[in-house]
Amino acid sequence: MKHGKKYVEAAKQIDRAVAYEPTEAISLVKKTAVAKFDETVEVHIRTGCDGRHAEQQVRGAVVLPNGTGKTVKVLVFAKGDKVNEAEAAGADYVGGDELIPKIQNDGWLDFDVVVATPDMMGVVGRLGKVLGPKGLMPNPKAGTVTMDVTKAINDIKAGKIEYRLDKSNIIHVPIGKASFEEEKLQENFDALMEAIVKAKPSALKGQYLRSITVTSTMGPGVKVSVAKF
Repeated sequence: MKHGKKYVEAAKQIDRAVAYEPTEAISLVKKTAVAKFDETVEVHIRTGCDGRHAEQQVRGAVVLPNGTGKTVKVLVFAKGDKVNEAEAAGADYVGGDELIPKIQNDGWLDFDVVVATPDMMGVVGRLGKVLGPKGLMPNPKAGTVTMDVTKAINDIKAGKIEYRLDKSNIIHVPIGKASFEEEKLQENFDALMEAIVKAKPSALKGQYLRSITVTSTMGPGVKVSVAKF
């Protein structure tokens, strides 16, 4: 892959052989985010887990203290009083059965997170093939299958993010924008790492966190020392 001039110049500021302390890594990511738009800062964590085994799955959610810098659209599947509750809490879309054809047939996916009350999971289950591959399926572990829709919506709007292993056993998570102050990115990074360390599967033998890389959307990756974790 050929990189542009800006990327090459930015990459010169980073020593690929060094695993930096988190504060230094975040500072470098901010310096090397030189795109014309406000880049997202992402953390990529390579784990020693084998996600094919259920007991080695890592999945959960964490509220980042400073949010992600992104406006998140929330779709809630609910019925009865919960519809009014979801609307009052600021859900962008609320509905039930009538949304199924819209998503299945019309390909409507103008939302970032899906919340469902437990009694609606039968309906939502029919969308598994559409929502599953996009990581949008509500899940009790992530707090998106719940009767407390107000709390779920408030948390998501405040900067709650989900983390899970991908097929290569890597976790990819946004922790803010390049325009954030370093301290705010650091606080978000710390909150994320604390949650991921706690989520270590008890069945795992060997090293849990193999490598951590922080990067901006268009910038080069910066390795973070895993020693303290």
